[in-house]
Amino acid sequence: MSPIVRGARIGFRVGAWIFVACVIVQVFLAGVGVFSNQADFTLHRQWGYTFGWLAIILLVLAIVGRLPRRAVWGSVLLIVLFTMQSVFVAMRESAPLVAALHPVNALAIFLLSIWLARSAAAWVSPPPTPAAGAV
Repeated sequence: MSPIVRGARIGFRVGAWIFVACVIVQVFLAGVGVFSNQADFTLHRQWGYTFGWLAIILLVLAIVGRLPRRAVWGSVLLIVLFTMQSVFVAMRESAPLVAALHPVNALAIFLLSIWLARSAAAWVSPPPTPAAGAV
């Protein structure tokens, strides 16, 4: 395995866990918005736009690292789900029931990011090949 591929795989693993941590911070910032006296979601919104780029970086690392298709497609799905967060918020006036999917989608993002991060451990290095003559 080339050093670039290995580095991309390690970067994916680290980036995926950072993404999980960012989602946890994002949920905390939503709580700050709900429970603060001003009901201000500015920090929540800005943080989401900031760490959202990490989803794109994960996709690039998955491709460069030649990770399995499920890692690449999982990264694509993460980008789609993350993009839908803004769509749901934008619909709060016109379709509040659709907008209510925002926290449900956040849960899907969280679960998918945990799956990607946990799975990445196996993707960093391929499984060892059995020695010749081993049973």
